[in-house]
Amino acid sequence: MGAISSLTGEHSDSKVASVFESHQRAQDVARMAQQQLGLQPSQVQVVSPQDANPGRKVEPESRGIFRTGLVAHLKLGLAGLAVGALAFALLYLLGVPAITRSPWMAGWSITGLGGFLGLMAGGLVMLRPDHTPMLAKVGSALEEGRHAVVVHAFDSGERDRAQAFLAGQGGETVRTL
Repeated sequence: MGAISSLTGEHSDSKVASVFESHQRAQDVARMAQQQLGLQPSQVQVVSPQDANPGRKVEPESRGIFRTGLVAHLKLGLAGLAVGALAFALLYLLGVPAITRSPWMAGWSITGLGGFLGLMAGGLVMLRPDHTPMLAKVGSALEEGRHAVVVHAFDSGERDRAQAFLAGQGGETVRTL
C-alpha cells in the first residue's frame, strides 16, 4: 500500500481513468496495466454500468474524506497562522504606522486573517476540485453503457505512467492532479 499523503491523508491522491466501449476491453486493459506497470490489484479498477456502487471503485477512500478535511484544515490553518504572524512581524519591523500604533490589534487581525485563509485553502483541498472532470467523464460513460478503467496512483510518476499507458490503449483518458 502506498504512503499516506501528508496533506490529504489519503493513500492515492491521483487517479487516471480511461473509458472503453466494452467490458471485456476494459478488463483486458486493466489486467495489462496491472502487469506492465507493476500495480497492485487494488490500484486498478474496472467500473461498469452494472456495478451496484461504482463510486467505491472510483473513490474508494470515501471514509478518508473526514481525515482529509481534518488533516488539510489543521496543516493549512496552522501554515496560514504562521504566514500571518510573519506578515505582521515584517510590517511591524518596517515601521508601518497603522501596525506600530496598535500592534496588538494589528497582530491579532493579520495573524487571524492568515489562519482564516489557511482554513479556506484546507476546505478547497477537501473538496478536491481536480477530481470533478474525472468523475464527470466516468459518470457519463456509465450512463451511456460504457466501461472505465480507473488507476489509483500512489505518486506522480505512477500517475504519469498510467496515463501514458491508458492513452495508448485507445480509450478516452482523463486524470486528476
